[in-house]
Amino acid sequence: MSGLVLLTGAAGRIGTVLRGGLPERGWALRSLDVVPVPDERPGEEQLVVDVTDLAAMVDATRGASAVVHMAGISGESTWPAISHANIEGTYCALEAARLTGVRRVVLASSNHATGYTPRPDGGLLREVDAPPRPDTYYGVSKVAMEALGSLYVDRYGLEVVCLRIGSAFAEPTTTRQLSTWLSPADTVSLVDAALQAPSPGFSVVWGVSANTRNWWDLTAARALGYDPQDDAEVYAEALVEAHGEPDLGDPVHGRVGGEYTTADFDAEKFQRP
Repeated sequence: MSGLVLLTGAAGRIGTVLRGGLPERGWALRSLDVVPVPDERPGEEQLVVDVTDLAAMVDATRGASAVVHMAGISGESTWPAISHANIEGTYCALEAARLTGVRRVVLASSNHATGYTPRPDGGLLREVDAPPRPDTYYGVSKVAMEALGSLYVDRYGLEVVCLRIGSAFAEPTTTRQLSTWLSPADTVSLVDAALQAPSPGFSVVWGVSANTRNWWDLTAARALGYDPQDDAEVYAEALVEAHGEPDLGDPVHGRVGGEYTTADFDAEKFQRP
């Protein structure tokens, strides 16, 4: 599969990585964000559109082969903000795909959809063993995202791949991220696999690199064609020297959602005055 991809959230951190990497995999890009994308790349279309504006999203989706939906608030916030940007935005992305006949949609879910799931006691955690257990309003929005994706597959025949993305940064900065890191190069590989996989139906897969300390099972992601190349272990010596070995009794290291399950992320801390 190849063609034109509508990329929402194109000005964000992951969107910027994908704008650099997907064209190298043969995809043409229509980059969309609520703010102007900082630079225009050869052959790239750019649109300034609010993903919660369904009519505008329908116009933006016409002619695309697939939608990669990365737009939304990328961390905890107030319920009105999260529900509008993340849940309404996901609905509009899927509904626009349905209305314009686009069959493949890749959704940026998150480990926070199942954040209160305990770290496995040995072995690797499969997606099927990590049902919805959100740690925040943000996590709830990702549960809703996965649920909407499932609905649009079953009712309307779309193909939807939900990526439970871990820590997508240039490099890991904490000892927890030695387990949860998703490198920029592997981010591109994961999204490309989600776009190219034949007949994925409805799929939910972890989004992490091939980390020595992984505790999320990559079998389902590899079945899509994902072949991660990077390993956070190259950063381990410096991070362990700075922070010490992880204490698995600490919720930050003992739960899928890490610090999002701690009191620092209680909802009232995000309420506006």
